[in-house]
Amino acid sequence: MAHPEIITSLPKRATELRDLLVRWCNQNSGSASPAGLAAMLKLLQAEFGRLGPAEAVPLADTSAQALRVRVRPGAPLQILLSGHYDTVYDADHPFQTCTQLSPEKLRGPGTSDMKGGLVVMLAALQAFEKTPQAARLGYEILLGPDEETGSQGTAPLLEEAAKRHRFALVFEPARANGDLVKSRKGTGIFTLTCHGRAAHAGRAPEAGRNAILALCDILPRVEALTRELPGVMVNIGSVRGGGAANIVPDFAEAVVNARVTHAGDDAKFLKRLHEICAPWHAREGYRLEIGGGFNRGPKVETPAETALFQEWRKGARELGVDFDWQHVGGGSDGNILSAAGLPNLDGLGCVGDHLHSPEEYCHLPSLTQRAQIAALFLHRVAAGEIALPGR
Repeated sequence: MAHPEIITSLPKRATELRDLLVRWCNQNSGSASPAGLAAMLKLLQAEFGRLGPAEAVPLADTSAQALRVRVRPGAPLQILLSGHYDTVYDADHPFQTCTQLSPEKLRGPGTSDMKGGLVVMLAALQAFEKTPQAARLGYEILLGPDEETGSQGTAPLLEEAAKRHRFALVFEPARANGDLVKSRKGTGIFTLTCHGRAAHAGRAPEAGRNAILALCDILPRVEALTRELPGVMVNIGSVRGGGAANIVPDFAEAVVNARVTHAGDDAKFLKRLHEICAPWHAREGYRLEIGGGFNRGPKVETPAETALFQEWRKGARELGVDFDWQHVGGGSDGNILSAAGLPNLDGLGCVGDHLHSPEEYCHLPSLTQRAQIAALFLHRVAAGEIALPGR
């Protein structure tokens, strides 16, 4: 089957797209780095602004801004393209620059998660804009600066955008074997704070209530919920407390990450969390506080997404690429869009691995490969060759 030449010729841009990815990844944009996020936003505005007006959108309770680009908002069919430009590597992290390990492998901060996905998105849209039916399709690009910390600021923008689009494409990284993402766990972050009673460790230790020891009893029980509750994952991320060694500590705090697979798993987890903490809270001299909550519900496969995936995979096979899709543990903005009722395909970005580590890398040939697949899909949607499912 013949495809538009502008799409089949995308591999000729391989060096250009690699160089763009290196420039973007060498610019720090850690979620907690305001200066880096601002600099990265300007880089993105320069590139995505060639497609349409690139608007910096303020978010609540932060100086960071999202990037929004709307192209042909009056077209009869509208879709959303989602991504984020923050990374987990803040300005003081030692992993700050890219290294090309081989002709096919680029190691660097954000190469896969998800500046590589942003390169794929941009290249796909640049090619699509030169296809004959492009004018029939309108789209919105929404790139957030806070996905790695839960998208609290970007979530309202995503929920609003979900109302005006038929479906969404999320350019988070593909799996290391090339698979897309079928479903995701919901995610939550909780703070367990224990207040005890300070006392002199030598003169009157019995008058104290050791907050650290209380958490030392509680946390293994919380972590055990991974094995007790099917579909639930728990990680104890950090612990702090106490002070001088000669004082019975009256304060201790732990941050807990919880992930759930099915609707209702969040309620089961919360019930058990409270049950575990309740006996210590009831003890004389102790007080337990549970803060935080779930910021993303599970992303569950829907019939509409299955239909979209089949069409995406069909185009990929015509281009000589094959893959499946799978359930993954990490959350994304796809979870938020699903909760808002918008079908979405996730994991459409580049292929890579070792996310959130100094070994993160992008498989460079996947930049043009995945851009080709996305551009072909958009071309067929615009041409009316794909029967789109209802929402």
